[in-house]
Amino acid sequence: MNRQEFIIATAVILFAAFCMGWFANWLAHRLSRVRQSDVADLDRMSQELHEAEETRDQAITYLQQREAELSNQLSQVEAELAAAMEGLRTTRQEAEELRERLNNAD
Repeated sequence: MNRQEFIIATAVILFAAFCMGWFANWLAHRLSRVRQSDVADLDRMSQELHEAEETRDQAITYLQQREAELSNQLSQVEAELAAAMEGLRTTRQEAEELRERLNNAD
């Protein structure tokens, strides 16, 4: 193989490698191309996800506020119950003392 044949063979091999690389690139882009409807679907799903997250955050905030209100009401009711029980205890003691005075007076 002389110098001329070697140059031609090398050029043919390099050109074939270039053509195969270009074809592989074209094929990869052709197969992985995203359709416009897919992009629209992704945009719609993204918007719906964002709205769902906002709704979830609002629900969590509402539940936390409601829990705080109910805890406050429970504390107030427990305080009122303790006061009522103390008042009942005092009233029972006074009633018992009055009964004893009535029994002793007889």
